[in-house]
Amino acid sequence: VVAQLGIALVLFGLAIWFMRRELVPIEHLGVAADALGKGRDVPDLAFSGGTREVRNAATAFHTMRIRLRRSIQQRTEMLAGVSHDLRTPLTRMKLSLALLPESPETKELENDVVDMERMIEGYLAFARGEGDEDPALVDLSEILEDVAAGARRDNASIDLSWQGDMGVELRPLAIKRCLTNLVSNALRHGSNVRLEAVRGRTSVEIVVDDDGPGIPQDRYEDVFRPFFRLDESRNADTGGVGLGLTIARDVARSHGGDVVLGPSPLGGLRVIVRIPL
Repeated sequence: VVAQLGIALVLFGLAIWFMRRELVPIEHLGVAADALGKGRDVPDLAFSGGTREVRNAATAFHTMRIRLRRSIQQRTEMLAGVSHDLRTPLTRMKLSLALLPESPETKELENDVVDMERMIEGYLAFARGEGDEDPALVDLSEILEDVAAGARRDNASIDLSWQGDMGVELRPLAIKRCLTNLVSNALRHGSNVRLEAVRGRTSVEIVVDDDGPGIPQDRYEDVFRPFFRLDESRNADTGGVGLGLTIARDVARSHGGDVVLGPSPLGGLRVIVRIPL
């Protein structure tokens, strides 16, 4: 009986060791997949142990990572290249229009050229959001202060606050562009804006509230479509081309987060940016 019990204990120990040996590579693969989803750098996975299935999964993950990076890089380069090439004919058009006598038709053409320039700048900003900037551990409160200071330089009314440790791993220029777009959009349609960040257990939430007219709840997802405008008051004449929320969500999702909308206690629109830790 004692011998059988000893053999059982040995077999039990071997089973635990074997299961642990097989689970460790899967855990590493899960950590790598989570990092990739948050837009962070993922080292090459090389499993000497584990089953053939686990090694095949690691190889497939590595191939997927390369293809994703290549796809994003190609999209970024194409978008930036097209936007850059369009500037040359637009410049020629501006020079030609400057030589024409003033008339209502000329004024309309000038406005069209200005709209096209704004859209091109929007394209470039969208491309820069998926650029080669590497994630780094930064103090998010400094980015928030820079965004608020930029708004105040234009005599805007904005309240800023944050709670908890603001040390977050992210792409600082992309996040600053995201928040600048959201604050500019809020100030475009409201007179008072509140910018707040709260660190939770698994994510940081950045909230932008305004006292503007808001957006109907059934149109929340529509406004994330590129160049979408709700009405004539939200057009290029007010400074936007319909890419602000699109760029903001794209930046947030490239960090593994998202941007969602809701009613603001100030009476306008609330925009919540969630960045996972």
